[in-house]
Amino acid sequence: MTLGSPHGHQPAAPPTGFALDRPRAMKARVSAPRRAARAMRTVLHLFEGLATTVVVFPWLSADSRRHRVRDWSARLLRMLAVEVRMVGALHDGGNVLIVANHVSWLDIFVLNSVQPMRFVAKSELARWPLLGRLVRDVGTLFVERSRRHDAHRVTIEAHEALASGDVVAIFPEGTTTDGTRLLPFKSSLLQPIVNAQGALQPVAMRYRAPDGSPSMAAAYAGDTTFFASFWHICGERRIAVELILPPALPAQGRHRRELASSAEAAIREALGL
Repeated sequence: MTLGSPHGHQPAAPPTGFALDRPRAMKARVSAPRRAARAMRTVLHLFEGLATTVVVFPWLSADSRRHRVRDWSARLLRMLAVEVRMVGALHDGGNVLIVANHVSWLDIFVLNSVQPMRFVAKSELARWPLLGRLVRDVGTLFVERSRRHDAHRVTIEAHEALASGDVVAIFPEGTTTDGTRLLPFKSSLLQPIVNAQGALQPVAMRYRAPDGSPSMAAAYAGDTTFFASFWHICGERRIAVELILPPALPAQGRHRRELASSAEAAIREALGL
């Protein structure tokens, strides 16, 4: 990935025998003028969101900020003609850590449109133009993977976020894939929910075309740049993203590696992988 995924590692190649006609999969479904107009509206919406976080957020309560994040994310998805379909329900009761497979930069806004969350992401994301500032201002926790003990700092910050009533989310694969496979889950950032004796909520995400077939338009993996991914999405007539929510896993008394393995198995089963 040219710009680098939020977590930085290069995804593995598609499975043997998986034939993806990428030019056809990425072919624009809307006219060029409509595509350009959609892209411009989305960029303006990003600037609006950034202005809100800088000027308005300091004066709002935590609940009001969460409401704004959910509303802004939902409007972003409507602009891009992305429809969210949920199977199951998020764990209700607070003190919950979300773990999800990672396909696209859209994943963050899809999840925020359902339940505002504070994400843990690689520090390089904070340096992205516009989008990096935006996700930083809404409370993303950044981890410096090159610093050996930085995960410990993030564990403390995530535990404090959980204690304050925030929902925290991570992508334990450590990178994006095109959605056709699931990479092994890393367990280091699951420690906060073990310490908090809360619940781990697995979320399986997959993108679909209007006819129900798998959609690669949102995939942000391999050599796809962020701008190419954004342009592909703007060219699609409609994209559906399915959120499949297996039952939450109690974290009390369990080791983080055991939790990571259980969450990975639940998401793998939900995706039919």
